[in-house]
Amino acid sequence: MLDIKTLLNKIEGTKILVAGDLMLDSFVYGDADRLSPESPVPVLSIREEATMLGGAGNVVANLAALKVQPIVFAVTGDDTAAVKVQEIAKSLGADMVGVMLDNSRPTTLKTRYLAQRQQLLRSDVEKTHAISKEIEVSILKSIESRMKEAGAIVLSDYGKGFLTRTLIQSIITLAAKTGTPVLVDPKGQDFSIYRGANIVTPNRKELGEASGIKNPQTDAEIITAAQQIITNSGIKNVVATRSEDGMSVIQQSGKAIHLKTRALEVFDVSGAGDTVIATLAAAIAVGASLEDAANLANMAAGVAVSKVGTTPVRPQEILDSVDGRNTGTSFQARIADIDSAIEQIRKWKAQGLKVGMTGGCFDIIHYGHVNYLNEARQKCDRLIVALNHDVSVKILKGPTRPVNDEVARATVIGALASVDMTVLFGAVKAGDDNTPCGLIDRLRPDIFFKGGDYTVESLPETKVVHGYGGEVLIMPMYQGYSTTNIIEKSRATG
Repeated sequence: MLDIKTLLNKIEGTKILVAGDLMLDSFVYGDADRLSPESPVPVLSIREEATMLGGAGNVVANLAALKVQPIVFAVTGDDTAAVKVQEIAKSLGADMVGVMLDNSRPTTLKTRYLAQRQQLLRSDVEKTHAISKEIEVSILKSIESRMKEAGAIVLSDYGKGFLTRTLIQSIITLAAKTGTPVLVDPKGQDFSIYRGANIVTPNRKELGEASGIKNPQTDAEIITAAQQIITNSGIKNVVATRSEDGMSVIQQSGKAIHLKTRALEVFDVSGAGDTVIATLAAAIAVGASLEDAANLANMAAGVAVSKVGTTPVRPQEILDSVDGRNTGTSFQARIADIDSAIEQIRKWKAQGLKVGMTGGCFDIIHYGHVNYLNEARQKCDRLIVALNHDVSVKILKGPTRPVNDEVARATVIGALASVDMTVLFGAVKAGDDNTPCGLIDRLRPDIFFKGGDYTVESLPETKVVHGYGGEVLIMPMYQGYSTTNIIEKSRATG
């Protein structure tokens, strides 16, 4: 039986080579409430922009999320997009020594313009001609020098000219000599260019086009199409992703298994294929059977499609999905790290929900807290509580506080019906910024609530919130109710 936790722990620290088409995905968000006087097109008033790795970069991001170190081989242009790609990838822990500059092309950049959660336009900056022979030779030498470090190789082919037939076959030949498994996310109709690969991961459309079997739907049709590819293209195994129908594993031996989707809800299928091949490669690299690796990848895909956009999947999210946590049936709000909180907020906003946030120590939950949070929640669709961690509370309140540690405080406040998520924050030493300003800037709630006799202008958080177009609301406090009063009263009465 597959021991998921043991396999995920075993994966940590593995190295995997990733060769493919590296891209930068850019998202420009704004409001479009008027037409241009110059032509009948909407005018987008830009509020914010976000960038993330795309193409093979999304495989890199998914491997990094699994605590695997990707060693990346690709080309970029000599431009600002390339600088951003390097910056993001290195922040994830990727080894980018195999990424070369190709002055004959720009870095592939895909920019999506969105208003009111609808995409208005996508613009692509790219050239898709094949890389030169000189670059082919240099890349191959670089891969050969790192081959022995890796447990597997992923070829992420988006048809942008990096993975030429010659380079693909040379990599597969090198890998065969060292016994390193090669996994391919394919492109195009001719899968013979991947001859000798251990695993290929087409989606249903790609499977049909490569096999000549139009629109395979049933298990039997998927098996027939995969067997055609294995026979005609010289590929050893096919793992076909089937969207809401899960995935199918068809082996060279003739064995086939069909795995039903584990998604609790399908929100966005973009990037799920990258999650699948990254998880497969990580599991195969540490010696997992193809069936166990596919089961793990299917679990990861179920998490991926419940997210917004191309968002990597972390081990804890896979474990939570197996345990049934975060399924919508729990009455306990999540205690989230910053990355998880950002992903959840993106999802809420994509659903058209207004996100509010407040902060505080919430040491001993009392009548004032409960009513304050209820009133805040009535003004938004989802409420996040930024909770000062224990060190932060000591800095604010003194060495005898908090009365309850951060886990206890987060658990109690998360049980309130008004609270949808808690996130810990705060300074780690006296003199550091102990406000939630940094956290607010990362999470960007629509509304920030503050209780007390403040003015909007006097709050340090106001500049941050107004900077991205958010709203600050001052909420009335309930006089006579405070943790300090409760402590003093308990001391006075013995």
